[in-house]
Amino acid sequence: MKADIYKTIVVKVGTTTLVHENGKLNIAGMEKLVRVISNIKNGGKNVVLVTSGAVGTGAGRLGIKGKNDIIIKQALAAVGQGILMQFYEKLFLEYGINVAQILLTKDDLENGVRRQNAFNTLTTLFEFDVVPIVNENDTIAVEEIVYGDNDTLAAVVATLIDADLLVLLSDVDGLYTLPPHEPGAEKIPYVKEITPEIEAIAEGTYSNLGTGGMQSKIKAAKIATEAGIAMAIIDGENPTDIYNILDGTNCGTFFEPKSKACTSKKNVI
Repeated sequence: MKADIYKTIVVKVGTTTLVHENGKLNIAGMEKLVRVISNIKNGGKNVVLVTSGAVGTGAGRLGIKGKNDIIIKQALAAVGQGILMQFYEKLFLEYGINVAQILLTKDDLENGVRRQNAFNTLTTLFEFDVVPIVNENDTIAVEEIVYGDNDTLAAVVATLIDADLLVLLSDVDGLYTLPPHEPGAEKIPYVKEITPEIEAIAEGTYSNLGTGGMQSKIKAAKIATEAGIAMAIIDGENPTDIYNILDGTNCGTFFEPKSKACTSKKNVI
C-alpha cells in the first residue's frame, strides 16, 4: 500500500512498552514514540495516540505491587493518569505539538449521543492541529479493563474517526505461529483474512503488566479490518517501524483491510 493513503492514523501503545517491570516509566521508550508521532504529525497527518499504562504507572509511584482488586486499580489509574499526561505533554511540547487528554468508557462509544460527542471532540482537535491522547477511564469504569489493555478501544476509536491505519505497539513484534520463544516459532508477516486458524494461534498469550495479549490484538484487527482500516502489530521498542509501514514496507504483522467500498461505516449517529 502507498503511504499517501494513510491520512489518519491511530497508534496504540501498551503498558509493557511504557512501564518497566518495577512500575517506573520507560522514559526512553516514551521519548522515541513521541518523536515519531510528532514527525508524522508534522508531515500533515492526523494522529491519535491511545495509551495504556495508567494503572501500572500509579502502582509504581505508590509502590503497590498487588493490584488485582478493581477498586485499587481505579485508584491507581487516578494517580497514574496524571503522571502519564504530565510526561506526554512535556515530551510533545519539545517538538511543538499540542496534546489533549480524552478518557472514554465503553458506554461512551456505544451510546449514540456520547459517541457523537466523542467524534466531534476528536475531529475538532484535528482541526486545531492537536494530538488527542486517549485512554480508558479506569477510575469510573465498572468493568475490569473492558478493552483488553486498550487494543479494542484503539480499534473502536479508529472506526469512530474513519482512520486509515491502526498500529499496535506491542512487546511482541507481530503474530507468530507459536509463542515467540518456543522452538520453531515463525512470524506471520501478512494476514489477508482473520480465519479461525489465525484466532486459534493467538490464544494463550499474556504479559505481566498489561492485560491484553495476542487475542485482544486479533479482536482489534477484526474490528479494524472489517471497517476497511489497515492494521499492523509492531515491536514497541522500535516505533520508527511506523515509518516503514507508511512507506509501504511490510514489518511486524500487517492485516489487510476489507475494501471500504464493501463496508458500511456509520461511525456516528
